[in-house]
Amino acid sequence: MKSIAIIGASGYTGAQITSLIDADANLNIQGLYVSENSLDKGKPLSELYPVYSHISLCLSPLSQEAKALIVDQADAVVLATDHNVSLHLAAWFYEQGLAVFDLSGAYRFADKAQYPKWYGFEHDYPEVLSNAVYGLAEWNSAEIADSKMIAVPGCYPTASLTALKPLTSLLTSTLPVINAVSGVTGAGRKAQLQTSFCEVSLTPYGVLGHRHQPEIATQLGQQVIFTPHLGNFKRGILATITVQLAAGTTEADIAKAYSFYDNAPLVTVKHNQFPRVDDVVNTPNCHLGWKFDPQTGYLVVASAIDNLMKGAASQAHQCIKIHFKY
Repeated sequence: MKSIAIIGASGYTGAQITSLIDADANLNIQGLYVSENSLDKGKPLSELYPVYSHISLCLSPLSQEAKALIVDQADAVVLATDHNVSLHLAAWFYEQGLAVFDLSGAYRFADKAQYPKWYGFEHDYPEVLSNAVYGLAEWNSAEIADSKMIAVPGCYPTASLTALKPLTSLLTSTLPVINAVSGVTGAGRKAQLQTSFCEVSLTPYGVLGHRHQPEIATQLGQQVIFTPHLGNFKRGILATITVQLAAGTTEADIAKAYSFYDNAPLVTVKHNQFPRVDDVVNTPNCHLGWKFDPQTGYLVVASAIDNLMKGAASQAHQCIKIHFKY
């Protein structure tokens, strides 16, 4: 049985992966941790989230003593923390020999020059970064198994890349257009005016400048136009993607491309049938639906995931299972 420490357990994603690990007979929770300055330290997780009333663990402050205890007792650490926090914690735990599953964006780009532009900091750990692998579970399982530094993808990139990566050999130079809508839990648990219940209204944000655009483009190997939207629902993502395919492409070619997922139990692909957010909420699944117009050569594919599950916690859980080979 592998022991996992969860840092940032008070947030939506941290609490979600705590529940998944607690339910996994092959894993044990070493401890739940929050910042030493957090108002949640000392509280039972179930006080913050009554839905997890079966979990009796309390949130401990991440002191130097706690970090030493994690190194002594844990096999791996999950970081459900801010990018700036994960940057340093991931490197430190990795250098102590633990496997690190980082849900922030601090290790998603191999090129350290990307971080000042998209995350506002210089990357101080080039050696650790050079060993990081992108934890898109269905595509990078061999790398995830071999590395102790796994950068779990963002929720929008997971939805988009799952839809687009099978098509790479069929794409043209025309940029795929991704319009995606996320529930407000994607913004985190911190109180903000724009994500309060009475303020949320369907709207685009981060237009032509969202940090997930270069993440998608890097992993796809092609630039994209990505426009995220905030929806007035709690959780889930629906990405509707329009893409031009190479001349002569047939529906049989597309079906063959998506047959990549025939042995991927968490990905469901349907032709001429499109998913709903409600089909995947509270599950680790991704549902894809596609339709092709042979006259214009354009394909529309929709991808639905739960942003807190396949877009974060359950994908990290997938990566843990792949890494520890069970």
